[in-house]
Amino acid sequence: MSADAEFRAAVLAAHGARGAEVGELLAYSENAFVPAEGDTEWPLADEPFVAAWDGYAARAAGEGAAAVLGEVLPQLRFPIQDGMAAEDGYRAATLRGLPESHPGGGVRFVDEAGIRLFVHPTAAGRIPVIVARARQDFVALLRALTRKNQPDAIPDSMGACIVGGYNNWDRVARLRAEWEAHNAPAGWAAHFRDAVVPRRELYQDRFILLSSGPYSAVDAASLGLDADEWRERSVALRLDHECAHYFTRRVWGSMRNSLHDELIADYQGIRAVEGRYRADWFLRFMGVESEDGYREGGRLQNYRGTPPLSDGAFTVLGRLVRSAAAGLEAMDALRPRGAVRPARETARVLSVLTAASLEELASAESAQGVRTALATPEAALA
Repeated sequence: MSADAEFRAAVLAAHGARGAEVGELLAYSENAFVPAEGDTEWPLADEPFVAAWDGYAARAAGEGAAAVLGEVLPQLRFPIQDGMAAEDGYRAATLRGLPESHPGGGVRFVDEAGIRLFVHPTAAGRIPVIVARARQDFVALLRALTRKNQPDAIPDSMGACIVGGYNNWDRVARLRAEWEAHNAPAGWAAHFRDAVVPRRELYQDRFILLSSGPYSAVDAASLGLDADEWRERSVALRLDHECAHYFTRRVWGSMRNSLHDELIADYQGIRAVEGRYRADWFLRFMGVESEDGYREGGRLQNYRGTPPLSDGAFTVLGRLVRSAAAGLEAMDALRPRGAVRPARETARVLSVLTAASLEELASAESAQGVRTALATPEAALA
């Protein structure tokens, strides 16, 4: 076992891990972030898909986001229905880009006017964002765009996600029109196969879906906030949270459904709306606000891993989360208050947090180096 693994195992043992639980948690919390090399100019340039979404957002301002999205995202032309992904029309529209739609209509929104579309700046470049005011509409969008229109159960605590690797047939149609303007149409199939399909940047998109309900299904009263104020903060918190995920995915090649990722993303989100990190908020979001153990319905169960952690390892993870949140709050207290940060500062902070393992963040003895790096504005990026 390497020195790093020995250290991490010792921290896990100090939090109650025994026997096979140590191995489970070592595999679960392995740091997957690969540090960037060399100097980088922040923010990064936009990815190629952003230009098309600029156009969608401009149209949405006049035509309405629901109408524009229904036109350019074929999944929305089909209802949420068990087995929909196997129907011929659905497959033709989503796998081949044909202008098919369901004869009975597509996704039905309860609040079309409450669906917004905009392109948001981040340190990793701008990214499209779709926000649904009604919870039912967020769930419908999520099922259509990430679950192949299946009526899968969505946890109440889930209020956002990043859709990645999305095949945008509208962009493909534009490529085809441009190519056929200078070439014989009969040659498009071969050109598409040989010159377009291998270059995913030409047709694959990434965008954020957000809901407008209480963050992590936590009610305003439990945080001592007004309901309308908490709803507004929830949207802002979700947006910064997902932007942190986008940053780690684009810069360090990793965006996982794990506690390390969520700790970092929630740090960014909480600081965006509070101007400081609050461990009590994070623990309530996760459902481990009490030392008695996990509260059913918290987000921690969403990050149990694949294969899922055993009950014993999951209990240890809850303890580890409490220690990591407390350590992060102590580190954050050394930083200047405030939610607004330039892109370079965002990149610096995320660099520090992704370089540290979950166990290091949870260990009082080893956290001093992280604390110093986090508090030093001019620290070099990894």
